[in-house]
Amino acid sequence: MSLLENIKIVLVETSHTGNIGSAARAMKTMGLSKLCLVNPIVKPDSQSISLAAGASDIIKQAQIVSSMEEAIAGCQLVIGTSARSRHLQWPHLESFESGEKIIEEVQLGYQVALVFGRERVGLTNEELQKCHYHVSIPANPEYSSLNLAMSVQVLCYEIRMAMLKLTAQQLPQSEMISYPKNDDIERFYQHLEQTLLQTGFINVSHPGQIMGRLRRLFTRARLEQQELNILRGILTSISKQ
Repeated sequence: MSLLENIKIVLVETSHTGNIGSAARAMKTMGLSKLCLVNPIVKPDSQSISLAAGASDIIKQAQIVSSMEEAIAGCQLVIGTSARSRHLQWPHLESFESGEKIIEEVQLGYQVALVFGRERVGLTNEELQKCHYHVSIPANPEYSSLNLAMSVQVLCYEIRMAMLKLTAQQLPQSEMISYPKNDDIERFYQHLEQTLLQTGFINVSHPGQIMGRLRRLFTRARLEQQELNILRGILTSISKQ
């Protein structure tokens, strides 16, 4: 179960402290302990401790940061929770697949972040574009109202089930691939945008649409560290022209 220590649950701009406590309780029942809060509207208080019901240690040790970039820095795999109907299609996992994918990657020593959005509006498109995969919970389409803690509980359960499957019967080892950390990927996108502006390929006034599609392309490809190094080298050579 020590592999679960490589998994970080990230809550973005939670507005109710009770939800933080309930999410912490959901995490602890499934064996997860690393909680990160991104710019919470109200920081954890007595209500969050009360609703944690024995999981107050997770809240007290929670990392509090000001941006999603800080929360996912150093992670090789980032999965964002989302309703499936988005204008920009993205690599998608069903809930059970997300658990299997997470356990597969922590088994290789990677750091993983599972990101949950705001209670009312979820994650923004910009935030979702920073994730390698999106995951949704196949709830009843006639009444799909899952609150934040429920969502955390369901996906943490899927992680635990995948972990228990691993302990019962060792999952086949994936070929060892070196994936870059998220902050390295973000530096690549900044480098790419600067180069495309320099060459005139994208309009300085409207870079977003092209960059969004390029993010989708490279996310779908899941760049390896060596491939990222090659692309950075290509961009540097272009800049020298």
